[in-house]
Amino acid sequence: MSASIYQRPKNAMQSGKALIDQWVLEFAAAEAKKPDPLMGWAGSGDTRQQVTLKFPTKEEAMAYAERYGIEAVVHATPPRRLKIQAYADNFR
Repeated sequence: MSASIYQRPKNAMQSGKALIDQWVLEFAAAEAKKPDPLMGWAGSGDTRQQVTLKFPTKEEAMAYAERYGIEAVVHATPPRRLKIQAYADNFR
């Protein structure tokens, strides 16, 4: 059983900083999705793909994974780059 731990990225439609300090643990897919013969929707019997665990810190997420024997890969958070510009820069 493997999982990935990462910090929740900011949504493209989001201007504030709500919920970006949470750390998320998501399980990797154990089996490939296949189309349903009747409806054609993609699905699988792996229910762990539906589980998303949220933690306030990276250390708590790693401790949870270690406690339950989950092989977790921690993805580093990319640095935030601010593009500071004035309104007048739109007319240059």
